[in-house]
Amino acid sequence: MSGDRPSPLVIERILRDRQGIWQQIVAEGDLNALTGRMLASSAIALACYGAVLGAFHSPLMALTSALKLPLLFLVTLAICLPTLYLFNLVFGARLSVRQSLALVMVAITVTSMLAVAFAPISLFFLITAPDYGFFKLLNVAILTLSALVGLRFLTGGMQVLNDHGLLAPEPATATAPAPAATQAPAQVAPAAAPVPADAPAARQGAEPVAEPVAVPAGAAVAAANGTTTVAPAPVPAQWIGQPATAASPPGMMPPGYGLAQRPWVSPQVRRAEPTQRPASMTLLYIWILLFGFVGTQLAWTLRPFFGDPGQDFAFFRSIDGNFYAEILRTIANL
Repeated sequence: MSGDRPSPLVIERILRDRQGIWQQIVAEGDLNALTGRMLASSAIALACYGAVLGAFHSPLMALTSALKLPLLFLVTLAICLPTLYLFNLVFGARLSVRQSLALVMVAITVTSMLAVAFAPISLFFLITAPDYGFFKLLNVAILTLSALVGLRFLTGGMQVLNDHGLLAPEPATATAPAPAATQAPAQVAPAAAPVPADAPAARQGAEPVAEPVAVPAGAAVAAANGTTTVAPAPVPAQWIGQPATAASPPGMMPPGYGLAQRPWVSPQVRRAEPTQRPASMTLLYIWILLFGFVGTQLAWTLRPFFGDPGQDFAFFRSIDGNFYAEILRTIANL
C-alpha cells in the first residue's frame, strides 16, 4: 500500500492493517460498506475455488460447485450468527449485530482468499495426478488449513474487543473514600514556665524553668540565646528483648526502624493478578466448534462438489452417511 490511498482489495487491508480494521469495528465506522466489500470478495474467491473443485468431473460440475461453495459459507454464517450474538448478550457483552457480522466476515474473507491462493496448486495436481481420492483429501486439507487461519483472525479480533471492554459487562462505579492525611510525629521541646506572683525577688531574676511542649518534627525552635535550631526526627525505641548496651553496627539502622522512617527504600509493589478470560471468549471457542460442525454437515448435504468420475452428473446426492465417515473411508482406500 503506497501513500495514503486505500487498497482496492479488502483482503490486502485486512492483512496489512488489521489493527485499523479492529478499530473500525470497535467504533462501528462505516461497517456496512466494509461488510459489503468483504462479502463480495469472499463470494468471488469461493466461486473461483469451487470451479477448480468441480473441474475434476466436468465443466457443468465446475459451474455448480462455483455456485454451491459460496452458498455453503453464507448459509452456515446465517445459521450460526444469531447464536454468537445471543451468547454475547446473555453474558453481558456490548457487541452489536453489525459488529458480530463484521468480525465473522473478516474470518470468512481470510479463509476464502487463502483457499483461492491454493487454487493453482490444486489445479496442478488435478492435471498431473488425476486421482479422485487424493484430489478430494488434498482440497479438504486446503480448506481446513484456510479455515484455521481465518478463525485465528476471528479470535484476534474478539481479543481486541475484549481489551476495549466490549465483551464484559459495564462495571458499576464506586466512589472510594479519600485517605486521611498523615501527620508527622511531634517532638517535645522546652518552653518557659510562668513564675508565681508571690515568689521571692531573688528567684524572679533567675532563668525560667523549661516545660515540655509539642513541636512538629523538623520545625525550627528558637533558643534562649537567640539562635534557631531544627527539631530532629524521632528515633524509634529499641525492640523488646534487645539488651540496653547493644548498639547497631556502623552503617546499619537500629532494629525497629521501619520503612516509614527510610524514605530511600521503595516499598515492594505487589504484581497485579492476571485478568480472567471473559465468558464471551470461552463461548467463542464453543461457537467455533459449532460453526465447524454445521459447516461440515451442510457441505455433506450440498454435495457433490468434486464429482466422482464414475458417476453421472447430479446437482445433489442422497443424504446418507456423514462427512467424517466419508473422509475416513477415503483415507482407508488410498
